[in-house]
Amino acid sequence: MKIVVGISGATGSIYGIRLLEALKECGVETHLIISSWAEKTIKIETSYTVDSVKSLATHVYSSNNQAAIISSGSFRTDGMIIAPCSMKSLASISYGLADNLLSRAADVIIKEKRKLVLVPREAPLSEIHLENMLRLARMGCTILPPMPAFYNNPKTIRDIVDHTIARVMDQFSIENNLTNRWLQKPKSLKN
Repeated sequence: MKIVVGISGATGSIYGIRLLEALKECGVETHLIISSWAEKTIKIETSYTVDSVKSLATHVYSSNNQAAIISSGSFRTDGMIIAPCSMKSLASISYGLADNLLSRAADVIIKEKRKLVLVPREAPLSEIHLENMLRLARMGCTILPPMPAFYNNPKTIRDIVDHTIARVMDQFSIENNLTNRWLQKPKSLKN
């Protein structure tokens, strides 16, 4: 399996980092693009270095390299995940600007009718944000905001992050044990 992974400059860079770790553990070939703002966010929000994040990927591309192999539809992949996805990146993808490799690679995924999963990070959402998400959803993209679940009784921030990453990986039918699955009704809800 080959998946393009984009990390944009929105807060929540840990989602992209944890995704890369989990995909690597599953033996998935990853093609990584980190935006210039994502590099700054990684430094601000995490203890990871940009180089250590890049080392988690199979292949890494500069966000300015429009000639990268992933900018062509002839390079076959199983899809793309952008985690986190900033509203700037989301708007660029929604309008087909393809003004950097991140948005161009997403544009290729859409035109080739492959799976595109976006993990948008913003709150509250404006009408502009919602319209861009709706436009992309109507094109077949999956909009998967990082919304915590509590039925799995998370104990740490990593538990909350892992739940979102498990749901993202589920979109590609990648087996994982990152979170506790909903198996039955809680005792308090049984008849």
